[in-house]
Order: sequence, then C-alpha cells, then structure tokens
Amino acid sequence: MSNKTMLATLALGAAIAFSGTAFAEKMKATLDGKAEVPPNASAGSGTADIDYDPATKKLSWKLTYTGLSGPATAAHFHGPAEAGKNAGVAVAIPNAASSPAEGSATLTDAQAADLTSGKYYVNVHTAANPGGEIRGQVMK
Repeated sequence: MSNKTMLATLALGAAIAFSGTAFAEKMKATLDGKAEVPPNASAGSGTADIDYDPATKKLSWKLTYTGLSGPATAAHFHGPAEAGKNAGVAVAIPNAASSPAEGSATLTDAQAADLTSGKYYVNVHTAANPGGEIRGQVMK
C-alpha cells in the first residue's frame, strides 16, 4: 500500500469515526410551574439543553434551574406523555439537588421512539411540590 493510499484510508477512517457526533440532535425543554399538571404558581424556572445521538441512543443533558421553593429533591425525564398529560419516570437525572445537573444515559428503542416523537418532559421536584415544581416538554 502506498503512503498516499494509506493516508487516504486513514483520513476516511477518521471522518467516519468522528461523524457520529455530527449527527446528534439538539433538543431543549423550558421549565416552569405553568407547565405542571396541574399548574402551580412557582417562581422557579429552568432549561434543559439536550443532545441525542440516534446512532448510539445516547441522551446527554445539562439541566439548569433557579427560583425554586426549596432545594430540588429529584429530577427526571418522564414519558411517554404529551404536554398536559402526566407519565411515569423514564430516565432519572442524578445529582439534581444542585444546578446545573449534567449527565447522560443510553435509551432503549422504545424510549428513543418516545423521545424523538416529543413524548418526554423534564420535571424537577421539591418538598413543597413532590409531584413536580417545574416542568418542560422536550422539543426539537
């Protein structure tokens, strides 16, 4: 194999290896008390910046919030549910007691389908609002 052929092969291999992250989908959830079901009067707000790689089914997030009635006791991705409906926990967001909370998880095929069809929401829970203080639907 000539050096030129070897370099071309290595370049192609590198392009393929790095292409996985180039196709990650950017998603976002904007959280507030009005989106809770039922709605509440929380002064809290937040955002979840989300990356999803369909090739590996890896979900990554950075959850930031402020103004809650007290410390966050938990946070999760819930689904499947459209806005205005409630659903169970699909993916836990560990370390949500402080903002920002960052992490990742690998989804199942069913979870991936629900996420990409808009049926996941992010919910931050507090002692005063154990069912959720702020919530936001995950959108592309």
